[in-house]
Amino acid sequence: MLAITLVSPDPAALAQAAAAVRAVLAISSEVPLGQGALDLLADLPPVETHQAVKAAVGDLPVDFAVQPIENRRKRLLIADMDSTIINVECLDELADFAGVKDKVSEITERAMRGELAFEGALRERVGMLKGLSVDALQACYDDRVKLNPGARILVRTMAAHGARCALVSGGFTFFTSRVAEAAGFHLNRANTLIEDAGRLTGTVGEPILGKEAKLAALREETAALGLTPADALAVGDGANDLAMIEVAGLGVAYRAKPIVAAQAHAKVDHADLTALLYFQGYTTAEFVS
Repeated sequence: MLAITLVSPDPAALAQAAAAVRAVLAISSEVPLGQGALDLLADLPPVETHQAVKAAVGDLPVDFAVQPIENRRKRLLIADMDSTIINVECLDELADFAGVKDKVSEITERAMRGELAFEGALRERVGMLKGLSVDALQACYDDRVKLNPGARILVRTMAAHGARCALVSGGFTFFTSRVAEAAGFHLNRANTLIEDAGRLTGTVGEPILGKEAKLAALREETAALGLTPADALAVGDGANDLAMIEVAGLGVAYRAKPIVAAQAHAKVDHADLTALLYFQGYTTAEFVS
């Protein structure tokens, strides 16, 4: 049995999408999940169903996931931080404090699209921060960093229902430690900015946590819990998130670059991060804030 989950901030669009799906697929039953979310259940082949739903939804502002009912609620959440759990790219914002945001942002964009190797791009960008006062890190966090809508509910709801929640970032521990606490993650992994005498040295701790390290984190956390990657939900937006998204039982592209959106099991372009809860069959009544 498959669950076809439709999620939208626009009730009229959701109703239109549901009607379009019903018109082309044999739906056996329906389960309302919340004001902006609905499960349509069907005993159909997954690949053909996904293609049919994609065509039916079309350009409507509706996100969807098609997956088996079995093992739908994941027991590990592994999430990227920058532009996924939070609203900004921390490195780009730090570069603003150093007066080099335009240069750094251009490299960030290319790396996220998969046009540059992440590790080299990170070293180059951090090099441009040499001499920046470490006080800028706290100022950046206080002034620029905010949790994306639904992030706290996503993490705390999954944690309350027994899932392990890991924040794994190609960014920096200064930010992941604070974001993890604010959102309710159990653990965080990231890179370390090297400092000396109160200023950044322009170097980053080695080895750099990138694409392969994120995948390794997924495998290590599932193994430690006695689970498999099929029990994990991974979410991210950039090329260095792609490996963990592809391997996870449910890999979600959130406001993602095309290379990621094309490979993910599902994508969220319209709703907030609570869509990931609806995709797992949670109802609004089960949300924890």
